[in-house]
Amino acid sequence: MPARVILTDIAPTSWEHPADRAALNALRAIPAFDLVVRKIAAFFGERGLRQLFLANAVRVGPNQRPELDALLTEVLETLDWPERPQLYVTQAPMVNAAALGFDKPFIVINSGTLEHLDRDEQKTLIAHEVAHIMSGHVLYRTIATILMTFGLGSLPFLAAAIIFPFQMALLEWYRKSELSSDRASLLALQDRRAVMMTFLKVAGGPAHGHTIDLDAFMAQAAEYETQGDAWDKVLQVLNTVFREHPFNTVRAGELQRYIDAGRYDAIIAGTYDRRSDVRPTAERVGRDFSEAGAYYGEQAKAAAAKATEMFGRAKDAFSDAFKTGSR
Repeated sequence: MPARVILTDIAPTSWEHPADRAALNALRAIPAFDLVVRKIAAFFGERGLRQLFLANAVRVGPNQRPELDALLTEVLETLDWPERPQLYVTQAPMVNAAALGFDKPFIVINSGTLEHLDRDEQKTLIAHEVAHIMSGHVLYRTIATILMTFGLGSLPFLAAAIIFPFQMALLEWYRKSELSSDRASLLALQDRRAVMMTFLKVAGGPAHGHTIDLDAFMAQAAEYETQGDAWDKVLQVLNTVFREHPFNTVRAGELQRYIDAGRYDAIIAGTYDRRSDVRPTAERVGRDFSEAGAYYGEQAKAAAAKATEMFGRAKDAFSDAFKTGSR
């Protein structure tokens, strides 16, 4: 395997999905969005979150799970990120990890991840969470996690009817932010197979002595995106709307398109944004919305067709029922 390429001074804009940036910009434009975020952050507080894991999880270090500590070091070196987050392992069976916090983010990885994923796949998840930190996602993702974990009823200062649209918009962005960090995982691993195998195992578990085929999984991903009628597409939307993560086949397909477009190879060759050069500008924000519009535009056309088909089916069903009942 070729030596790792160190991506010196790489800026998160190099890997961020345009739909991620546009959705986050749209969130920030919601009236009182910042007020809601500040209230939730103040209500829970970072110290409380950190104390929870300090009390009932294991903090990784040179003498505590040093293998994981070394993986974190490799990721930070490859993405050239100087701020080392604390890493914890918590007892939980699901394969998952998260970056949490408000001012000083930290990473939590479930013990089930260590049981089901190999070294490179564990590194994939760690890189994914480091990317969320680098992109400044963690504040908003922590708010989303609180809303999903504790529910609206735990926030006495917010009315559920008011916060529900905010929650839906937050979940839409949350899913798109995953696509950005998937790209960063690939840049940190520089091994397409390891990242795609992570999607496969998160979707269906480890081999357990059986044969698992990545090519078959990628074909399944293509089938999910391209096969089926309009009603199948409606069901895909309904199945996704309350999820915090995109489906793993969708993530695999999105990442493969990123590779096929040549973006990954260009970054590895040295063509990428540098943190020292990137500054937010109105032009960049406009470009984000334009690129995201193209991404969402295709989905919007499909959604219109889906809706037409769905209402057509409903109309036919009611017509048939009426005819049957009038006999």
